Amino acid sequence: MLYTEKVMDHFTNPRNVGEIADASGVGTVGNAKCGDIMQMFIKVENDIIVDVKFKTFGCGAAIATSSMATELIKGKSIDDALALTNSAVVEALEGLPPVKVHCSVLAEEAIKAAISDYYKRNGIDKEVPEVADHCCGPECHHH
Repeated sequence: MLYTEKVMDHFTNPRNVGEIADASGVGTVGNAKCGDIMQMFIKVENDIIVDVKFKTFGCGAAIATSSMATELIKGKSIDDALALTNSAVVEALEGLPPVKVHCSVLAEEAIKAAISDYYKRNGIDKEVPEVADHCCGPECHHH
């Protein structure tokens, strides 16, 4: 399986790893079939994601997509973060092997879960849009 240099870079030197003790929102998502679990922590001030950290238990692609996703939403508004799609994450990484695309979907789900948690904690009555592409099909269950 071939990974781009960008994927390898984010896998070997992931950005924003860890947790935020006083996070504004925490999202934990997982795909039991693939065994990848992703936890995303966001710190929100005035509707801006001022800090974001993640912990991922999973394959290299899961770590790389989490890392890239945190980079893409850091300093952005909540609406911008909600608009981030898994395909934008894949594009930023300059591509993923088809069997690893589900990892980027997980990153999108983790961001949305963290924002949803932030809304709940703050009594904000807003719907977080669903993740459109839950899985790439049967091939994502065979590593």
